[in-house]
Amino acid sequence: MQRTLMRPYHWLLIIAAAALVIGAALTAEHHLKGVVVRAIAAHTGRQVRIDGPLRVQLLSPHPHLTAQKVSISNPAWMPAGVMAQIGTVTIALQWQFSLPPFGVRRLELRDASLHLAREASGRANWHLQEGGAGRGPPLIGSLSMPAARVELHDERRHLEFEGRVTAGDIDDGAAAPPLRVAGAGVLNGRAASFAVSGEPLSQARRDQAYHFSLIARSGGDRLEVRGFLEHALDFRETQATFTVSGPDLKDVYYLAGLRLPETGPYHISGRLQRRDRRFELRDLSVTSGQSDLNGMLTEDSSGDRPVVEGTLTARMLRTADLVGRTADQVPAQTPATALRVPDTPLRLSGVQHADWNVKLRVLRLELGPEALQDLTSQLVIHRGVLTIENFKASVAEGTVMGNARLDAARSPARAELNLNAVGIRLEQLLQHDDRPPSISGELSARVEISGAGKSIHEMLVSSNGTASAVVPAGTMRAATAQAASLDLAGAIALAAKSDRETPVRCGIASFEAHDGLLTARSLVVDTDKALITGSGEIHLDTGTLDLSLRGRPKHPSLTLHSAVSIQGPITHPQIHLDTGKLLAQGAAAAALGAVLTPVAAVLAFVNPGSAHNADCAALTAQAKASESAR
Repeated sequence: MQRTLMRPYHWLLIIAAAALVIGAALTAEHHLKGVVVRAIAAHTGRQVRIDGPLRVQLLSPHPHLTAQKVSISNPAWMPAGVMAQIGTVTIALQWQFSLPPFGVRRLELRDASLHLAREASGRANWHLQEGGAGRGPPLIGSLSMPAARVELHDERRHLEFEGRVTAGDIDDGAAAPPLRVAGAGVLNGRAASFAVSGEPLSQARRDQAYHFSLIARSGGDRLEVRGFLEHALDFRETQATFTVSGPDLKDVYYLAGLRLPETGPYHISGRLQRRDRRFELRDLSVTSGQSDLNGMLTEDSSGDRPVVEGTLTARMLRTADLVGRTADQVPAQTPATALRVPDTPLRLSGVQHADWNVKLRVLRLELGPEALQDLTSQLVIHRGVLTIENFKASVAEGTVMGNARLDAARSPARAELNLNAVGIRLEQLLQHDDRPPSISGELSARVEISGAGKSIHEMLVSSNGTASAVVPAGTMRAATAQAASLDLAGAIALAAKSDRETPVRCGIASFEAHDGLLTARSLVVDTDKALITGSGEIHLDTGTLDLSLRGRPKHPSLTLHSAVSIQGPITHPQIHLDTGKLLAQGAAAAALGAVLTPVAAVLAFVNPGSAHNADCAALTAQAKASESAR
């Protein structure tokens, strides 16, 4: 085999470089300081100061350099400041037949303070160049950095850390001791610790993979990562698997800086792959309670804003799993009669700092007693504006479609909701116990509403818009219809909770929203027994109803001059006679025309097809006749 010899001019370059270094070593100390400082500044792009003594020993089989009271400034692309202050730096060198003629055999940093910072744009003071870390730090054979004080301010990953970090080769008797990095302090406001294990630095090669593992803890939460760098100490190409678990998903923020919902105990796992500034999360799995979420996400950080794309699917998502306790942990005595709307401030930092385009599919979404089936949607975030596009789901044999918009770039955030519902079976939607619901039929509805606030509750309380619903045909508990028509027999049957039913020819409900108060604009139910009209309000701040129903009997009998009141929580309202609300028959007839007037407009707004239904068409004609008679 032919040997490859070093070319003569290579030898000349090495000899010349060695001569320069040796010559510098023989000069006065202050001249040597200047040479070293200028060389480091030129190589790193940072200003370096050595305020203590500098000792250099190059004319030795084991050359070394020791400097005291060393400070290193931030690079030019970062705000002015000091990146590192080190009490003593010792660099043990070794001769090598290359340029430069020395390699780093061992690096020791004593009494070090590191002030690390990264901006939201991705620029960091620890990078070797403005565009990134490049191939990473130079390879060294051994490291010792005991109990360094470290401050980290990472706007990109939303991490704030202050504590102590020890790094170095741990002598466990092996010929090549492994690398250990351990740290403890306060991460994002809570005590945390971490430990990294890596292969021996003395065996690291640029053309070989470098394996590592990480375990981090904060409170009851634990993060474990195992993987490798495809080229030693070059983090631009990384592959790893990870698991995260703990008592509450929102506490992942104290480990990884991610803002996630409040839940009960959770478990996350997946595979991470990095290619320069592109990250891929594959086989992603998130579980909490009975809820699960699986899929794949990619993040491209090469632009001015991170861009996240992917697909997420779930067999089951439950709002009960997003309140900090699973359903079996909720006390049995907790009443289920109030409409619970979260008043927790929305965490919108992720919406403001990254753009998203993610497809979502949920086979079953449980919203308390109700459930949406086969939900599909597209989640899009652009410049702080979140939109839910092409939303579609099945509920109670019907379909809900629409879109939503949340403008987090404004303060407070503003939300808009536009929903259409068709073919929903009321008897399924309202069935909460063994008794049949008071009304059944096929419901169509439309909602256009907007509000602003720091939480969903604030948005509802400030909401404005329109919400309308139509039931072209169905049935109603006869006692309710008769009582509403001021029939004494109906009142007695209502008190006895009769389950007899009467047909509903057409039912219409339309509300105007103003500052969270829904006021009935049109509330009409046309039954065999009576034409029922209503008035009243729905209070979104408390989730309660305050409605009053009155009727015109179609077969008058002995009547009561009273009304039927529907009051209490939206989820479990109470229906009763209200003898305090007296109304003369003449006044009722006069009010009927005003109530029926907007019927045609409501039908066209909700579902134009309803206006052609025979029963709703008859009600529309009656409304027009009432309007002409006024």
